[in-house]
Amino acid sequence: MKKIFPKIVQYAIISLYLIFLAGAIVRMTGSGMGCPDWPKCFGYYIPPTSEEQITWKPNTEYKKGIIIIKDEVLFVADKNIKTADTFSVENWSEYTKHDYNKFNKFHTWTEYINRLVSVLAGFVFLFLIYGSIKFWKENKKITFLSFGAFFLMLFEAWLGKTVVDSNLTPEIITIHMVVGLIIIGILLKLKFIISDKKTYTYNSLFNKLLIISVIFSLIQIAMGTQVRQFIDEQVKQFGFENKNYSLMNPSFKFYFHRSFTIAIVLVNFGLFYINQIKNLGYKLVNWIVFLIFLETITGILMYYAEFPLGTQAVHLLAGAFLFGLQFYLWLQSRKTLN
Repeated sequence: MKKIFPKIVQYAIISLYLIFLAGAIVRMTGSGMGCPDWPKCFGYYIPPTSEEQITWKPNTEYKKGIIIIKDEVLFVADKNIKTADTFSVENWSEYTKHDYNKFNKFHTWTEYINRLVSVLAGFVFLFLIYGSIKFWKENKKITFLSFGAFFLMLFEAWLGKTVVDSNLTPEIITIHMVVGLIIIGILLKLKFIISDKKTYTYNSLFNKLLIISVIFSLIQIAMGTQVRQFIDEQVKQFGFENKNYSLMNPSFKFYFHRSFTIAIVLVNFGLFYINQIKNLGYKLVNWIVFLIFLETITGILMYYAEFPLGTQAVHLLAGAFLFGLQFYLWLQSRKTLN
């Protein structure tokens, strides 16, 4: 198990970024409420594929917990029942967690696949904590970090339920995203401890700028989720076909998010400059500059080209990758201090 543990850590990192990607696609397509309940979807483990499946019918058997639509209202079966010729409200409870009462096959299955990716990642994290126990006598930090990442994944699962129950409350979505980035940081720390045996050149200014860049990325990503929520509200109001209204009369958060990019660019290009003139040899800096460029381009396209297909997902995923590379580079740059 010790021999394959580095691979398990890598798979855990990949699985978490796949969750980021799936979540980005959910946000991009407006599928966040494709399943009104959690962890099931309309009361099913395998979601319905047509509205007919969840529309109330006479003389039909329904299991407890199944959600149906009747007169544009969601109802939940209180027990296993067989319906009569007419609808009897005594056998049903109105679903009151939110007022979402629509069915869209594409949105439902997009959200469901997002959940499946999270479940698969959960199994990877189970292998992670099992493998980390083997290091208990050798390096307890590995075990503690692995269990920390696992319990935060459980917390993320609970947050996912809360996001659905709260009808996509912006603050909870932001916490959901930030906790995911913290898990990424823990996994990268594990990878660094186990796999990275190189010796790196330490430069005080470079290291301090890296700390600032990591903090800036966290702030920018957190603010980005708030901006995204504003866009979602605009989409609900004007529809997907009117994307030109998505950023109509934006709030201060949007202008902060856009202008803060300047500070991020300056800090990260400062890292690139120091790495070059001091010949520090950090190859990850080049990838960071590329991701900054990608983030900027996708941001510009979303604003001026009315959100071309895929730009939102690329923008979010690039931000998550950027944070990960900055954090790992910081671990490398401070290695001589350990």
